[in-house]
Amino acid sequence: MSTALIAAKPPLRQVLANPKMLAILVLGAASGFPNQITESALQAWLKDSGATNTTIGILSYVAWPYLLKPLWAPLVDRYPMPFLGRRRGWILAMQLALAAGIAAFALQNPAVALGPVAFWAVAIVFFSATQDIAIDAYRTDVALPSERGMAAALTNLGYRPAAWIAAALALVVADHFGYRIAFLLLAASMLLFCIGTYCAPSSHNLYQPRSLRESIVEPLRELLGSPSALTLITIVLVFKAGDAFANKLFTPFMLDIGFSKTEIAVAVKPLFTASAVGGSLLGGLLMVRLGLLRSMLIFGVLAAVSNLLYCLLVLSGKNFALMATAVVVEHVAGAMGGIALVALIMALCDARYSAFQYALLSAVALLPRYSLGYPAGWIADHQGWYAYYVASFLIAIPGLAMVWWNRRLIAALDRGRAPAGT
Repeated sequence: MSTALIAAKPPLRQVLANPKMLAILVLGAASGFPNQITESALQAWLKDSGATNTTIGILSYVAWPYLLKPLWAPLVDRYPMPFLGRRRGWILAMQLALAAGIAAFALQNPAVALGPVAFWAVAIVFFSATQDIAIDAYRTDVALPSERGMAAALTNLGYRPAAWIAAALALVVADHFGYRIAFLLLAASMLLFCIGTYCAPSSHNLYQPRSLRESIVEPLRELLGSPSALTLITIVLVFKAGDAFANKLFTPFMLDIGFSKTEIAVAVKPLFTASAVGGSLLGGLLMVRLGLLRSMLIFGVLAAVSNLLYCLLVLSGKNFALMATAVVVEHVAGAMGGIALVALIMALCDARYSAFQYALLSAVALLPRYSLGYPAGWIADHQGWYAYYVASFLIAIPGLAMVWWNRRLIAALDRGRAPAGT
């Protein structure tokens, strides 16, 4: 190995010591922190206020701005804030708005009126989604080609623990001191991320799209131009639908089984997070040998079957050993399926338009997660949790069937324009 080649690959410690890598880690945490406030924390808050599972399912639609963010992403790209540069200005503005929105949660009472709760939940998700747009753009700007893998890893490393910490903080503090104190502490914590944003290196990106046609119309035309485009986009939509349904009311299910909010925060959620991270790493390693098609089929079947483990938990009631088994197996399998889906999305993207196309396709992939709230809540209320998890298994079958029916198309896509590293 030549000296030049060795010099081109600095030690891991040196890479991690780079200020922009630390910034990517912190901004990944900032991106993950608000996520569970309008999911786990909000669901527990509504449950404690006497809301039905159907109501909780309906209010899960407050998360729709995460799906719709491609609609205003070009505006974030085109119109920078007048401070801290093109990317960090938007990030800082959204972090301040998030802190204010979370603090406003502390002033609400869902037992008295759900309207204000829903309003502020939508506002928090909108600010969070806009922060994500700017953070994704910042990471793309500052990471060199050789640093992209590390940048993605650091983003995931920051995102998942921060999301768990926010949920754990909310549930534990609410269990002992009430939700008002919990949301005020979350708002103060959100403000701390502003320090990281202010100290982050500038992206030095001064480019602005010349027109909306350049940034939107051409990528859409390229993405939808082939005869198989709609079929592949449909697979993106339905492949993870079973998992999305199974996890939609995860916190209310655990509460109904008999686990306390503190137990969920300090036992269930860490298992959730660690299993998802482990499953992502395992899925990535296995994909190198299996390829895209076999990974989607094998990981998809494992994810669908693993949802049925929760049926055993329904029958047994509160059982820590069975809960741990179900959570670990289901989230490892689900994360492996998620890696396969990400690989499919990457294969569908044209390098010229990958930012917009990836945002659009990832929004399509998230559609089941953010649209199944009402049917999930209705089945849980009227048919029970056993039927709920059987339904999650059945919902996964159409996605697996579509992958099998279009196996030649997916195999050809993998051979013709496969993601790097597969």
